[in-house]
Amino acid sequence: MAVKERVGTVVSDKMEKTVVVAVENRFPHPIYKKTVSRTIRYKAHDEDNRCNVGDRVRITETRPISRNKRWTVAEIMTTKGGS
Repeated sequence: MAVKERVGTVVSDKMEKTVVVAVENRFPHPIYKKTVSRTIRYKAHDEDNRCNVGDRVRITETRPISRNKRWTVAEIMTTKGGS
């Protein structure tokens, strides 16, 4: 079975070892064909507190870590500074 991965933006890093990642899904409306965007927010485990707000990250699904956490930060793709 393939591991689920998502790419999103960190929108909150106020918790210890946890970040909130917003993943945007864009698709055409089935009838009107206008592009619709849906945003889902995932709580992801960040062991070393390396993520900051605005970072682009890849998260992978994992075992339940807490009541709401089922994802882990796999890598930080770009930082807010753009490096």
